Amino acid sequence: MRILIACEYSGVVRDAFIAKGHDAMSCDLLPTDAPGPHYQGDVFDVIGGGWDMMIAHPPCTHLAVSGAMHFAAKRASGVQQEALAFVQRLLDAPIPRIVLENPVSIISSHIRKPTQIIHPWMFGHTEQKTTCLWLKGIAHLVPTNNVKAQMLLLPKNQRERLHYLPPSADRWKLRSTTYQGIADAMAAQWG
Repeated sequence: MRILIACEYSGVVRDAFIAKGHDAMSCDLLPTDAPGPHYQGDVFDVIGGGWDMMIAHPPCTHLAVSGAMHFAAKRASGVQQEALAFVQRLLDAPIPRIVLENPVSIISSHIRKPTQIIHPWMFGHTEQKTTCLWLKGIAHLVPTNNVKAQMLLLPKNQRERLHYLPPSADRWKLRSTTYQGIADAMAAQWG
């Protein structure tokens, strides 16, 4: 299959699909962190390239409810409406199978509710991070290694490690990178 991994600079999901024998390419405005097929630029430059599937990770900066205290300013400046329009364009892309991934966000109230909600602990990571999936033409992702019981034994700052990261230049990157267990499940089940 030909798979476009939109808004991914890390290469984690792209490389999981390549490992399963698929023709996968990541695309982001940023350069890729890992060598491999990557288009650096606007996803809409390549979205009509005859893809069988797209997995999109649009930026959550102006959408995630964790930043709700800034929503009034984001609406006033127009950046929130632009972010929602970007998400809608991704969901409307001429690709038969689409997965859109984002944290709990206003996508649910402005576009539609997510098809599925997953957590890293469902895929072998002892961490809690609510991740919403909007699916088109594709089945739900089935958990592969539920470690919730082990995760709950950890202190809150360990099981919610990403929420407790101190400010740093790369905090946003650490918080947005897809967990390997989730990427592997996507490639095994959707490829």
